[in-house]
Amino acid sequence: MFIDYAKIHLIAGNGGSGCVSFHREKYVAKGGPDGGDGGRGGSIIIKVNKHLRTLKDYTYRKQYKAKRGQHGMGSDKHGKKGPDIVLEVPLGTIIKNAETGVILADLTEENQTFVVAKGGRGGRGNARFATPTHQSPREWEVGEAGDDIWVELELKLIADIGLVGLPNAGKSTLLSRISSAKPKIANYPFTTLAPNLGIVSYRNFSSFVVADIPGLIEGAHTGKGLGIQFLRHIERTRALAYLIDLNEENIAGVLESLQNELREYSPMMLQKPAVVVLTKLDTFPPEEEVPQLETDLPVLTISSVRGDHLDNLKDFFHSLIEQAEALEEPE
Repeated sequence: MFIDYAKIHLIAGNGGSGCVSFHREKYVAKGGPDGGDGGRGGSIIIKVNKHLRTLKDYTYRKQYKAKRGQHGMGSDKHGKKGPDIVLEVPLGTIIKNAETGVILADLTEENQTFVVAKGGRGGRGNARFATPTHQSPREWEVGEAGDDIWVELELKLIADIGLVGLPNAGKSTLLSRISSAKPKIANYPFTTLAPNLGIVSYRNFSSFVVADIPGLIEGAHTGKGLGIQFLRHIERTRALAYLIDLNEENIAGVLESLQNELREYSPMMLQKPAVVVLTKLDTFPPEEEVPQLETDLPVLTISSVRGDHLDNLKDFFHSLIEQAEALEEPE
């Protein structure tokens, strides 16, 4: 099951309290203060695991609580730090404060970590309060409370090419032909209900990642047809491929509708390098001419079933990635 959102409650451990103690030893009538400090409470850390693809684990357990630090002891013994809790998430996870909506971290690098709930500081023991004029202190401190926070985890897939189109436009079939991904394929709308990633092998042992995004319908940017959940994954892709069935009566209208949904969600979407891919050439009447689409974007025609022009498409995808890399370079 693909889950790209979770809300969880994180409670870091409290710090251990400081100790009040005085050194006692034979022939030493009045030993000095030797109460140790309490240990820091355990923190909760979120770490990227590149092998994970979903936030499913966090739908079953909603609360994580770290242990407190150990209290200080006599003989200047400090309490042990409470053990940390490490929660693993997929690459591309965003951590938000659930109450304020503020983004706390955007985890886009392999093995990246973020301390989302810090354990409380341990309290000082009475040995820390000794001064030349105050040699027998009885002061001590209670350990500080650990952070207590509700966070939202939101996954946005990271891919080089995002396949965008209406339901049943042939996105899953294309992904299955150019990569080893095995998405569900059927001849009816909304076969794909979750994004799929495929690694496409390219020349000279290189590769790139293509994301099959579930079909968008008019009003997707308002949430219609689970549009918001799907659009968030397109936001991460470096370049776009608009897939349109050649048998559509109004191909230009479909392209305009897809671009409008992206624009309404985020105008930045339309600044990505892109190509229009007219699909299902094998079902298009051979006696008819392929429609000419008036657009500033390059247009390719393919058949995923027969394999027509797929090598050319992979070349074009690679060129789009190079364009995206050039745009990403600092000036």
